[in-house]
Amino acid sequence: MKVSAVVFWVIAVFFFVVAAMYTIWSWYYYPNHEIEPVGTVALLLTGVLGAFIAFFLQRTRATQNGVELPEDRPDANVDDGDPEIGHFSPWSWWPFMLGLSVAIIALGIAVGWWIVPIGLGLTIVSLVGWVFEYYRGYFAR
Repeated sequence: MKVSAVVFWVIAVFFFVVAAMYTIWSWYYYPNHEIEPVGTVALLLTGVLGAFIAFFLQRTRATQNGVELPEDRPDANVDDGDPEIGHFSPWSWWPFMLGLSVAIIALGIAVGWWIVPIGLGLTIVSLVGWVFEYYRGYFAR
């Protein structure tokens, strides 16, 4: 996490320097010596975003008492940073059906509102099927 914070501080400083150079350059080359506001603000806000992320990573590392993450140690194995996330069904078709039904809802919003109730119905069926897939059939408990 320390390395990530340093990377984001470098990004923040880079964008602040580029914003200053861009401001001076636009002032020099713009007619009537005006500052081009859109690029200047965009570069400044990109630097601020990098500083926010770097500050967050530093504070998070400080609250963990400086504990090194497996990603920061050169002697770590891949399995050291692999936590148990949960149980997933690799054979389940319900996530695909849920994504398809949400796509139908988005299609209904884009094309015609009469498609939205069909997508909502399929969404409800997909959610119920996904939640209760271990309570029926071959994998019932």
